[in-house]
Amino acid sequence: MVSMGYFLSSEEFGPRELVRQAKLAEEAGFQRLWISDHYHPWNSEQGQSPFVWSVIGALSEATRLPVTTAVTCPTVRIHPAVIAHASATAAVQLEGRFVLGVGSGEALNEHILGDRWPAASVRLSMLEEAIGIIRAMHTGKELTHHGKHYTVENARIYTCPDEPVPIYVSGFGPKSISLAARLGDGFISVKPDADSVRRFRESGGGDKPAQCGFKVCYAPTVDKGMETAHRLWRNEQVPGELAQVLPSPRHFEQASTLVTPEMVGETVPCGPDPERYVETVRTFVDAGYDEVHVQQIGPDQEAFFEFWANQVAPHLEPARV
Repeated sequence: MVSMGYFLSSEEFGPRELVRQAKLAEEAGFQRLWISDHYHPWNSEQGQSPFVWSVIGALSEATRLPVTTAVTCPTVRIHPAVIAHASATAAVQLEGRFVLGVGSGEALNEHILGDRWPAASVRLSMLEEAIGIIRAMHTGKELTHHGKHYTVENARIYTCPDEPVPIYVSGFGPKSISLAARLGDGFISVKPDADSVRRFRESGGGDKPAQCGFKVCYAPTVDKGMETAHRLWRNEQVPGELAQVLPSPRHFEQASTLVTPEMVGETVPCGPDPERYVETVRTFVDAGYDEVHVQQIGPDQEAFFEFWANQVAPHLEPARV
């Protein structure tokens, strides 16, 4: 059975608006929430980036939906011992409905303290050690750790949830997917790629949950939707490893000058036709994902939630049994 979630974009909306959208999502029948964890937006048009842990605290009082960070980088900008503390508190606030989604991060957010941005293999090594520290600290026992990348001395988290916080790991290439399968309680991706899900399951992930998400732009016309999606999220079409290594929003703006509205429209469902949205969900379902999250681009949130509840969701029921 596949469940549908809503993706709260911390790059595009401020904290109060994110909480409002969470309420709208619950009313529209969405079953869970993703929320992004960024220091910067991808470009200046998006224009926001609230501190995710403050927003999660507000979400815990505003909704009963489960929340996953998609995703937190626990390796450079914030020490894993601090992420362990924040995520333990979030899990207590949400009464066990919290999942810590983690990944190896992007220079866009992680270089801000002047740290060297490591190579991909080093970032994965750092992520593995960070996950170990977070799990150890979530036991509530005192931890002293002197590792390859991190030091923790006499640290103990006193406010812990009754059950360990689930940690889902983001993966895009073979090495990161194998790490997710080996260390994660679940898998996170944004690609409807059956091979990635298969690799995760065959590398040790088994029947653990696989989460995914994608963006849409409901609008009165396809052209209007493409225009809005291109203005706000053309960075999604920046190819290769650029998304991991470009250091500032202006660099993404420069790189994405090569992206046309038509290129965005090829991958982002836009406009008023519900079938395009249904087809996109089914590509993720067919790829083997258990949980699918959708994000509406732009300010027209109420119209999107009404459209989704009345015109899209009824056609998804056969895919959810």
